[in-house]
Amino acid sequence: MEVLNVFAAALGAFVLGSVWYMVLAEPWIQASGVPRGPDGKPEGGMNPGIFVMSFVLQLVVAGMMRHVFALSGLDTPGAGLVAGIGVGLFLISPWIALNNLYAMRPFRLSLIDGGYATLACAAMGLILTLF
Repeated sequence: MEVLNVFAAALGAFVLGSVWYMVLAEPWIQASGVPRGPDGKPEGGMNPGIFVMSFVLQLVVAGMMRHVFALSGLDTPGAGLVAGIGVGLFLISPWIALNNLYAMRPFRLSLIDGGYATLACAAMGLILTLF
């Protein structure tokens, strides 16, 4: 059952990311500095391997969150949601901001990516504690 809830948590975060980045595609492209082709879309398109690897990395995060939750005794949806928000907001988002700071990327990129990290971890935390 734990493998299933880790998979479901990763899938939930992945789907949330699809929606998040579709809605924020234009601001993200501007902030990230991804080069555009003549059609205005990112040059070279998107390699499907990126999506596969993204999901695998979501599985890694969800698996570690499940492990930490089990060790901490977090087992209610409310506690999972709050802990997930904490992981995203206080662990992942600052690291994203740190990397963007040294890469001299706009703070807006940190807000977009950190916002997703926070929402995705919140969703993972909630899903991990639902069953």
